[in-house]
Amino acid sequence: MQALILAGGKGTRLRPLTVYTPKPVVPICNRPFLLYQIDTLRRAGITDITLSLSYQPFKIEQQLGDGSDFGVKITYTVEPQPMGTAGAYKFAEDLIREPTVVFNGDIVTDLDLKAVIRQHNERKAAATIVLAPVENPSAYGVVETEEDGRVRRFLEKPKPDETSCNNINAGTYILDPKVLDFVPAGESYSFEYNLFPDLLKRGEGFYAHVPSAAYWIDIGTPARYLQVHHDILRGGVRGILLKDRRGSFDSATHAEIDNLSVIADDCTLKPGAQVFNSVLGEGVHVEEKARIENSVVWPHTRVGAGAQVVGAIVGRGCHIGRSASVGAGAVLGDKTNLTDYTQTGGAL
Repeated sequence: MQALILAGGKGTRLRPLTVYTPKPVVPICNRPFLLYQIDTLRRAGITDITLSLSYQPFKIEQQLGDGSDFGVKITYTVEPQPMGTAGAYKFAEDLIREPTVVFNGDIVTDLDLKAVIRQHNERKAAATIVLAPVENPSAYGVVETEEDGRVRRFLEKPKPDETSCNNINAGTYILDPKVLDFVPAGESYSFEYNLFPDLLKRGEGFYAHVPSAAYWIDIGTPARYLQVHHDILRGGVRGILLKDRRGSFDSATHAEIDNLSVIADDCTLKPGAQVFNSVLGEGVHVEEKARIENSVVWPHTRVGAGAQVVGAIVGRGCHIGRSASVGAGAVLGDKTNLTDYTQTGGAL
């Protein structure tokens, strides 16, 4: 079994965070995002992984290398132009020899991938799609299934009276190599709108796997990017355990840090500084009586004396002035400079 991670998107919805940092390596609890997907694959015994890239590929390769540091082998393909999800799968054809787990490169999940693979093999399926239940499926594409698990049809953003199903595409698939024959070469082609409907028309063995319980979130917006941090900090994602929340850093005796927060190496917390339910990247400097709460602060940012950062995301190398207030919903791109007493906030 091999794996292909589709990580070619520009991360437009996550801007300004992704202007200089490609979405696949935005930090989540101070680790590149893709490492969580790699962990999921490795737990299922899959170590042969291909990354399909497009946007700023060298920055991704620079951080992940050949995968040996993470117990896997990583191979890279770079699309010459955006080719769609199935088009990217076809473009990697020369590297695919076995049934392949395909991940969309914006999902954090604690899915039991071994169970998905086992069911795929038991059914002798050509393709398996993992589904996730949601409370309001009208904002998504719903996938209806038969009693035996076969996929019946796809409904895009259905109205409440059009379906009783609430299972949506979770962005994880297992595909046998023969499926590659159904994807045209050199074209932009979609799993959701092209390949999967074609599999239904052909009568191929196309099944769904619905986990009994699994965490699933698309990190593609600032609100959800912040949410996944909160979920991990409180221990709400199985398989993601923060063994050591404290790096090697300088903290004044009268600084206050709660048990949930993650503090990276080389940070500095001055007297009266407070950090609650937050993640500080490497080299963050927090001055006297500054408060950081429910927030994510990327490396080498400086938070001035008496400043407040609450419910916000702060990019790399920023400077937040004395007594400035960065309110709930604020997202600051890299190298943002807020002057003293600035008030900012917004809706994520």
